[in-house]
Amino acid sequence: MNVDDETKLEYELRGKAWKVYWFLLKTGSPLSVREVQRALHFSSPSVAHHHLEQLRDLGLVEKQNIGGHYVLVGEVKIGVLRHYVKLGKLLFPRYFFYAVFSTIFYAAYLLFLAQDLFMRENLFIAVFGAIVCAIFWYEAYRVWTMRPF
Repeated sequence: MNVDDETKLEYELRGKAWKVYWFLLKTGSPLSVREVQRALHFSSPSVAHHHLEQLRDLGLVEKQNIGGHYVLVGEVKIGVLRHYVKLGKLLFPRYFFYAVFSTIFYAAYLLFLAQDLFMRENLFIAVFGAIVCAIFWYEAYRVWTMRPF
Protein backbone atom coordinates (compact mmCIF):
# COMPACT_ATOMS: atom_id res chain seq x y z
CA MET A 1 0.00 0.00 0.00
CA ASN A 2 1.50 3.33 -1.03
CA VAL A 3 1.32 6.61 0.88
CA ASP A 4 -1.61 7.98 -1.13
CA ASP A 5 -3.69 4.85 -0.46
CA GLU A 6 -2.87 5.05 3.25
CA THR A 7 -3.84 8.71 3.38
CA LYS A 8 -7.13 8.01 1.58
CA LEU A 9 -7.88 5.10 3.89
CA GLU A 10 -7.11 7.15 7.00
CA TYR A 11 -9.44 9.86 5.71
CA GLU A 12 -12.25 7.40 4.92
CA LEU A 13 -11.79 5.31 8.03
CA ARG A 14 -12.71 7.72 10.82
CA GLY A 15 -15.57 8.31 13.22
CA LYS A 16 -18.20 5.61 13.30
CA ALA A 17 -16.67 3.72 10.38
CA TRP A 18 -13.49 3.42 12.45
CA LYS A 19 -15.49 2.05 15.39
CA VAL A 20 -17.20 -0.50 13.14
CA TYR A 21 -13.86 -1.59 11.66
CA TRP A 22 -12.31 -1.87 15.13
CA PHE A 23 -15.29 -3.93 16.35
CA LEU A 24 -15.05 -6.31 13.38
CA LEU A 25 -11.31 -6.62 13.94
CA LYS A 26 -11.81 -7.41 17.62
CA THR A 27 -14.56 -9.97 17.16
CA GLY A 28 -13.03 -11.70 14.15
CA SER A 29 -16.30 -13.35 13.21
CA PRO A 30 -19.07 -12.52 10.72
CA LEU A 31 -21.59 -10.04 12.10
CA SER A 32 -25.02 -8.88 11.03
CA VAL A 33 -26.08 -5.26 10.73
CA ARG A 34 -28.20 -5.56 13.88
CA GLU A 35 -25.34 -7.06 15.90
CA VAL A 36 -23.10 -4.14 14.96
CA GLN A 37 -25.88 -1.64 15.69
CA ARG A 38 -26.55 -3.10 19.15
CA ALA A 39 -22.92 -3.54 20.11
CA LEU A 40 -21.93 -0.01 19.13
CA HIS A 41 -25.20 1.59 20.33
CA PHE A 42 -26.05 3.18 17.00
CA SER A 43 -29.44 4.87 16.76
CA SER A 44 -30.69 2.56 13.99
CA PRO A 45 -29.60 -0.40 11.88
CA SER A 46 -29.35 1.89 8.84
CA VAL A 47 -26.41 3.73 10.47
CA ALA A 48 -24.59 0.42 10.98
CA HIS A 49 -25.49 -0.65 7.42
CA HIS A 50 -24.12 2.61 5.98
CA HIS A 51 -20.77 2.18 7.71
CA LEU A 52 -20.52 -1.52 6.87
CA GLU A 53 -21.15 -0.67 3.21
CA GLN A 54 -18.53 2.07 3.45
CA LEU A 55 -16.03 -0.54 4.70
CA ARG A 56 -17.12 -2.86 1.90
CA ASP A 57 -16.45 -0.12 -0.68
CA LEU A 58 -12.96 0.26 0.80
CA GLY A 59 -12.38 -3.48 0.33
CA LEU A 60 -12.03 -4.21 4.04
CA VAL A 61 -15.18 -6.32 4.50
CA GLU A 62 -17.29 -8.64 2.39
CA LYS A 63 -20.97 -9.38 2.64
CA GLN A 64 -21.72 -13.08 2.75
CA ASN A 65 -24.28 -14.34 0.25
CA ILE A 66 -26.03 -16.54 2.78
CA GLY A 67 -27.24 -14.71 5.85
CA GLY A 68 -26.00 -11.29 4.79
CA HIS A 69 -23.37 -11.12 7.50
CA TYR A 70 -20.30 -8.95 7.08
CA VAL A 71 -16.86 -10.46 7.53
CA LEU A 72 -13.50 -8.72 7.71
CA VAL A 73 -11.26 -9.56 4.74
CA GLY A 74 -8.52 -6.96 4.99
CA GLU A 75 -6.50 -5.70 7.90
CA VAL A 76 -4.81 -2.34 7.58
CA LYS A 77 -2.17 -0.86 9.83
CA ILE A 78 -3.13 2.79 9.87
CA GLY A 79 -3.50 5.27 12.67
CA VAL A 80 -3.41 3.74 16.12
CA LEU A 81 -3.50 0.21 14.64
CA ARG A 82 0.19 0.58 13.79
CA HIS A 83 0.84 0.19 17.51
CA TYR A 84 -1.26 -2.96 18.01
CA VAL A 85 -0.58 -6.66 17.65
CA LYS A 86 -3.42 -9.12 17.17
CA LEU A 87 -3.25 -12.47 18.97
CA GLY A 88 -6.31 -14.50 18.09
CA LYS A 89 -9.25 -12.26 18.90
CA LEU A 90 -7.29 -10.03 21.26
CA LEU A 91 -5.57 -6.78 20.37
CA PHE A 92 -2.59 -5.68 22.47
CA PRO A 93 -0.49 -2.55 22.25
CA ARG A 94 2.99 -3.48 21.08
CA TYR A 95 4.43 -1.65 24.09
CA PHE A 96 2.59 -4.09 26.35
CA PHE A 97 4.98 -6.87 25.30
CA TYR A 98 8.00 -4.62 25.80
CA ALA A 99 6.70 -3.69 29.25
CA VAL A 100 6.12 -7.30 30.29
CA PHE A 101 9.51 -8.40 28.95
CA SER A 102 11.44 -5.58 30.63
CA THR A 103 9.54 -6.00 33.91
CA ILE A 104 10.21 -9.74 34.05
CA PHE A 105 13.93 -9.26 33.48
CA TYR A 106 14.07 -6.34 35.89
CA ALA A 107 12.39 -8.40 38.61
CA ALA A 108 14.67 -11.38 37.87
CA TYR A 109 17.71 -9.14 38.16
CA LEU A 110 16.55 -7.72 41.48
CA LEU A 111 15.67 -11.15 42.88
CA PHE A 112 18.58 -13.26 41.66
CA LEU A 113 21.50 -11.13 40.53
CA ALA A 114 21.59 -8.02 42.69
CA GLN A 115 23.56 -9.18 45.75
CA ASP A 116 23.99 -5.83 47.41
CA LEU A 117 21.45 -3.36 46.08
CA PHE A 118 23.24 -0.34 47.53
CA MET A 119 26.45 -0.83 45.57
CA ARG A 120 26.93 1.90 42.99
CA GLU A 121 26.56 -0.41 39.95
CA ASN A 122 23.51 -2.25 41.29
CA LEU A 123 21.84 0.98 42.33
CA PHE A 124 22.38 2.44 38.84
CA ILE A 125 20.93 -0.66 37.18
CA ALA A 126 17.99 -0.76 39.60
CA VAL A 127 17.09 2.89 38.96
CA PHE A 128 17.63 2.60 35.20
CA GLY A 129 15.54 -0.60 35.04
CA ALA A 130 12.71 1.02 36.99
CA ILE A 131 12.70 4.00 34.62
CA VAL A 132 12.67 1.75 31.53
CA CYS A 133 9.80 -0.35 32.91
CA ALA A 134 7.81 2.76 33.83
CA ILE A 135 8.25 4.23 30.35
CA PHE A 136 7.10 1.03 28.63
CA TRP A 137 4.06 0.68 30.92
CA TYR A 138 3.17 4.33 30.38
CA GLU A 139 3.40 3.96 26.60
CA ALA A 140 1.32 0.75 26.65
CA TYR A 141 -1.35 2.53 28.68
CA ARG A 142 -1.28 5.60 26.43
CA VAL A 143 -1.75 3.52 23.25
CA TRP A 144 -4.47 1.46 24.97
CA THR A 145 -6.45 4.63 25.73
CA MET A 146 -6.28 5.72 22.06
CA ARG A 147 -8.47 2.83 20.90
CA PRO A 148 -11.95 3.84 19.63
CA PHE A 149 -13.84 2.31 22.58
